[in-house]
Amino acid sequence: MIAGISTACLYPKPLEEALYDLAVNGVSCVELFVNTHSELKPGFAHGIANLMKRFDVKCPSVHPFTCEIEPQMFFSEYERRVNDMLEYYKYYFRFMNMVGADIFIFHGGKPTSICNTELYCERYSKLFRLGREFGVTVAVENVSRCKSGSSAFIREIKDMLGNEFAFVLDTKQAVRSKESPLKFLDVAGDKTVHVHISDSGEMGDCLLIGRGRFDFRRFFEKLSGYNPDCSVVLELYRSGWGAISDLISGYNKLIRMTESYGREQKL
Repeated sequence: MIAGISTACLYPKPLEEALYDLAVNGVSCVELFVNTHSELKPGFAHGIANLMKRFDVKCPSVHPFTCEIEPQMFFSEYERRVNDMLEYYKYYFRFMNMVGADIFIFHGGKPTSICNTELYCERYSKLFRLGREFGVTVAVENVSRCKSGSSAFIREIKDMLGNEFAFVLDTKQAVRSKESPLKFLDVAGDKTVHVHISDSGEMGDCLLIGRGRFDFRRFFEKLSGYNPDCSVVLELYRSGWGAISDLISGYNKLIRMTESYGREQKL
């Protein structure tokens, strides 16, 4: 397993500044949260790639700023939108090729969508196949306000899609859906390719590691069994930490946990 931090933790700091702040503090793995269209342009992507190379930072995943309009663009009755959005998402995939990322985060449709499960799978498959053309894995994230917020829905589409499915587990979103993150993990199994992790408990559902009651030991035992090569990134809201040292401390704890369970898996 590999541990990292999402640049989303530092939002609304500009992407390149967030990356620099993490890199200069010794973070060697980041998820890049693209915040606007201009950040997808080749010149900007080249600058990000150079910054990553300078500090020897790896990027397993990219999160799109367009996730909020995915229900409208991918899962409405207006099919032309789907083709236009597929064309637009090539910008992300080209960006990912430049920065070396291979997992793309997809929120998908909302429960109010007219899209039934069969149509959902059909349209997700189109994006999944397009991603494959660029060497990118498009992975559905469980988001409480989306269809994917239900573990039953994840099970259903996983069974229907077979090899054209990948999953991103967000522990705080599972808690918000009033489901156990471990249940989502068991449902998705070895299709889990990436994790957004945080602690949770009486003080909230998106806490620094150590400030809640989340059972990290049990979680990592399960994850190492399903996918020992999974990337796990700390994703917190800006209100969830004070100084950059808080993030780095959480990152270092995450490294120790992933390395510990990685060793146990080898034994």
